[in-house]
Amino acid sequence: MQTFDCPKCGAPVSYESNAFGSGAVKCAYCQSQLALPHHGQPARIISQIDINVGPQVTAGAKKFIWFLVLVPIVIVVIVLAGVFGALAPLMKSVGSTLGGPAGSKSGSAGGSSANSFATAVQTFGSEGIGAGMMTDARSIATDGQGNIYVGEYQGGRVQVFDARGKFITQWMVDRKMPLRALAADRRGTVYIVQRGTITRYEGQSGRSLGDIAYREGSGFDDVHTTPDGGLVCAWYSGRDDIVRFDAQGNVVRTIRAAVSTVADRSELDTRVAIDGLGNIYALGTFAEAVFKFNPEGKFLNRFGGSGDQPGQFRAGHAITVDGKGRVFVSDVKGVQVFDSDGRYLTVFKPDGPAFGMVFNDKNELLVAARNRVIKYALKD
Repeated sequence: MQTFDCPKCGAPVSYESNAFGSGAVKCAYCQSQLALPHHGQPARIISQIDINVGPQVTAGAKKFIWFLVLVPIVIVVIVLAGVFGALAPLMKSVGSTLGGPAGSKSGSAGGSSANSFATAVQTFGSEGIGAGMMTDARSIATDGQGNIYVGEYQGGRVQVFDARGKFITQWMVDRKMPLRALAADRRGTVYIVQRGTITRYEGQSGRSLGDIAYREGSGFDDVHTTPDGGLVCAWYSGRDDIVRFDAQGNVVRTIRAAVSTVADRSELDTRVAIDGLGNIYALGTFAEAVFKFNPEGKFLNRFGGSGDQPGQFRAGHAITVDGKGRVFVSDVKGVQVFDSDGRYLTVFKPDGPAFGMVFNDKNELLVAARNRVIKYALKD
């Protein structure tokens, strides 16, 4: 494995060297598509791909080709406009008979039926750097008292709010490195992932309580607290492991090569969650799938897959599990919901990207959406 610094966010990017010395990889931190370093040239962000097909064509020939292409398209558009104009009254009549607008589909992304599953009951925050304001909030956690902790991806700022969204205080961690993940236990201890290390902080003051020791070294990408006061973490250093700690910080279980063993490919960015029974869910953002393991680390199920259909993922952000065992996965389509066996249930579209998600004791979903926090009440 080799690494280089992402030219956009400065985060370390790992890739497997090959005989050709060229190719592309996605930054696990900012999701930028990057061209690998090649022949002394540094890595760069891929903004477009130029494709040359065949010999060059003269300007006159190009105009003639465009004429041949556009004429049939214009004819088709005119025909379709006439057909749908004639059908519009009929479609309106059918829609009125069915009691809703024509063409509506129950459970579609952004539709009223899908959004009725999750009702926004509270929103706080706005764009800015002042108290209670946010610029790139991607991590969120809550403790046993209902306090809410919001972490900025860049700049190292952690803000603390009460259960009603009132700003309490803020404190800083490493300003130079991305804040990859944040979690909180019921006592108010906050766990933050930076530079591949998990560091504990006193939630109300930001006082450092030291790093979580791990004999394999740094390499952590995500952290999630468990109901018994422990941690479940995603770790990568040439191998994508899931590591379980008890409340005293002792390693109690390691699932080695958790995703790559099943997916048959290396997973460079894993998000993790755990349910009340101790089952572990791992979202492989490169594999575009969720992998379920029992409390003993045995693989149980895989669901999702790359695509734009319901139940498939595209650029997954976060994963969490509610008190009923339902699994929530956010991606560019919104937040998709599955039952504990991976059966797709519905999707809803938050007002902004759901970069971070967590449930409170009332089974309300808190979403960190870049410059705000949104709280959702869910349908049973």
